[in-house]
Amino acid sequence: MTQEQPSGALPIYLQVSEMLIRDIAAGTLVDGSRLPPERDMAKSLDISVGTLRKSLAELEKRGLLDRRQGSGNYIRATQSPEGIYAFFRLELVNGTGLPTAQVLDVTRMKKPDHLPQFGRSIDAHRIRRIRFLDKTPAAVEEIWLDGSYAKTLTAGELSESLYLHYREALDLWITGFDDSVGVAPCPDWAPIEFGVTPGAACGIVERHSRARDGAIAEVSRNWFDSNVARYVARMR
Repeated sequence: MTQEQPSGALPIYLQVSEMLIRDIAAGTLVDGSRLPPERDMAKSLDISVGTLRKSLAELEKRGLLDRRQGSGNYIRATQSPEGIYAFFRLELVNGTGLPTAQVLDVTRMKKPDHLPQFGRSIDAHRIRRIRFLDKTPAAVEEIWLDGSYAKTLTAGELSESLYLHYREALDLWITGFDDSVGVAPCPDWAPIEFGVTPGAACGIVERHSRARDGAIAEVSRNWFDSNVARYVARMR
């Protein structure tokens, strides 16, 4: 994990805590398991011990870590953890993976006819991104946010977690969603680094995201490389 961050990236300590939260949710880190010594763990993650301790303090604050003086740090997985990426359902085929994103394009436009009816505006913000899991290209996504929630959106102001940005900048809370999973051709705008040829078969997740008032605030399509990632939903 690098100390250099692109615009909109989560702070390093939150990236690490979110990675651990995803591992807890996936059952990779089970209740009572002991984490490696802090210096060893920080070295393996290529971060400072101070940054790691901020990450562990975040887990402790959420009730997911028991820090025992002189003994070590132990996972508390007695609850289903809710991290920043709680609604992100893609994982690496061989593990969980930390989600990151790179914005490709943000454009406000009239909603095209192929979209379902949603929101109050005739316009929407179209956001195209490539998604990574542990820095491996895993998916490309096209998000349509109803235009009534913001007059303008720019790539530079968006955070890697759009739902977090919606809450903090737009006072828009996504509280639920409906997903449909299937297969569809890779879109022609997918960048080369995605690694899937446009038109080739991809997994696809189509999502309708709901705001607190129950209205559909956003619709999206997420094409993923099934050789790299899988769609996962868990219930405890």
